[in-house]
Amino acid sequence: QAGNNMDKPQQNGESPEQTNNAQGKAATNNVPPVTPITKSINLAGPLIKKDKRQNSSRFNVSKNRELNALPLLEEASSNEREDLFIQKLRQCCVLFDFSEPLSDLKWKEVKRAALHEMVEYLSQHSGIVTENIYPEAINMFAINLFRTLPPSSNPNGAEFDPEEDEPTLEASWPHLQFVYDLFLRFLESPDFQPATAKRYIDQQFVLQLLDLFDSEDPRERDFLKTVLHRIYGKLLGLRAFIRKQINNVFYRFIYETEHHNGIAELLEILGSIINGFALPLKEEHKQFLLKVLLPLHKVKSLSVYHPQLAYCVVQFLEKDPSLTEPVIKSLLKFWPKTHSPKEVMFLNELEEILDVIEPAEFQKVMEPLFRQIAKCVSSPHFQVAERALYYWNNEYIMSLISENSQVILPIMFPSLYRNSKTHWNKTIHGLIYNALKLFMEMNQKLFDECNMNFKQENQIEREKLTQREEIWHQVETLAKNNPEWSRVSVPIESYAIDALARNDADSLIKGEQLTYDELEKESRDIHISKNKEKPLIRRKSDLPQDSGTVRALIEHKRPDDFLHTPPDPNKC
Repeated sequence: QAGNNMDKPQQNGESPEQTNNAQGKAATNNVPPVTPITKSINLAGPLIKKDKRQNSSRFNVSKNRELNALPLLEEASSNEREDLFIQKLRQCCVLFDFSEPLSDLKWKEVKRAALHEMVEYLSQHSGIVTENIYPEAINMFAINLFRTLPPSSNPNGAEFDPEEDEPTLEASWPHLQFVYDLFLRFLESPDFQPATAKRYIDQQFVLQLLDLFDSEDPRERDFLKTVLHRIYGKLLGLRAFIRKQINNVFYRFIYETEHHNGIAELLEILGSIINGFALPLKEEHKQFLLKVLLPLHKVKSLSVYHPQLAYCVVQFLEKDPSLTEPVIKSLLKFWPKTHSPKEVMFLNELEEILDVIEPAEFQKVMEPLFRQIAKCVSSPHFQVAERALYYWNNEYIMSLISENSQVILPIMFPSLYRNSKTHWNKTIHGLIYNALKLFMEMNQKLFDECNMNFKQENQIEREKLTQREEIWHQVETLAKNNPEWSRVSVPIESYAIDALARNDADSLIKGEQLTYDELEKESRDIHISKNKEKPLIRRKSDLPQDSGTVRALIEHKRPDDFLHTPPDPNKC
């Protein structure tokens, strides 16, 4: 049955295609990329029923848990409705132990029904959020939501892999889901008065809300980001405090723990906030970019939140192009040395930045930037080289390269030419020939000069290798002529240049002069043949997934598809 349920995702659970569509819509609607609910779930893999996939938070379970069903709100008179609503809110302050699934079933259902009724009533009626409701409602939210989160599901075992490990779901979700839903309806109600609410939703309330972002349950984090986004939009006095406390979460994550489950959701909130920053940008906002957002690139688990992080960075550069130089220099400083998948992420982000870069800013960074791209083209990891070479398919980047070809071509030519002869992957050959062809179209004379200079430099290098080999032969001869030679217990092996290195150097020196027709033919031939080869992709683990976890995540209904920019009348 679990397998059948997976075939037709329900409501807002995402298949990979749906996630891609959501990311595309986010780009067109100018809203942050949505954090996928099912990111860590392999929907195509096998499903099994596991013993226990839920872990309950540490609630202070109420002693008196016997609840009686109250009359329906619809049936109450208008004079009694407010009192009845308050009674239901107080009734929902009773907490149950969900670590025992079969305990208190009758009273759990009474609470669930009361929560569901209030959600429906609040969404269909106005005039219910009166001044007397605020303290009761916010107290109920605090009692139900604020609790000690369970410890990490794998605290002392192998390193947690956020891309593949299953999340631990919150056992009390049947009630928590409706509490969050009611909280959102409360905040979005046309009767909601920020002036009244700010007496109860204070800084301490926000701090406790932020602590919950470390929940392992992605459904809870999805609700939390929408709740915090609404609070940010409604309560202007808390905006600076919320930004500061999110900064503190990031600082702790970067420099202390390197573990936090809600970084992507917090960045998604910030993406919508940055979108609404007034111009010129405050110094506080610039420092946030340079001191908080950019160091987030250093963390091992970058893949979990990179789309949201890249969106935030690009938003800043669109608002203030003068930040481009420090941003690109920081990216180059943090560039991964031994982590190829992370390198591909950096190349993705760099292309997004280049799509919005001003030509004057491009000239400030083009030399160090293309020295790094040249290293990527030479990478033995074909996905890194391939991603770098795809820049030559981007029209705007090609226009920037064309305007500055005198600087960029001499930097790129050695890497392109060498790898056109020596790279192990045929697809890379085709992309390199395409890049060389485009360079030749830009400036034939400069291209020929670079070709000639490259061969001359290789000839000089080849002569140095030969000279070094001759010197070693002389050293060997002198050693053999020494009277003590016969007493040497370990014979000196003859030094010789590696034959493969010599052949590579010879082929680079003696290679024929590149022509436009040759480059076009090679590029076309590789393009035709590459589709016949089996694509090389990173194979994720085919470990069995828990059917209950997969079904719960797929059935989750998002409270909001995208986080839109909150209005900022006071520029705060």
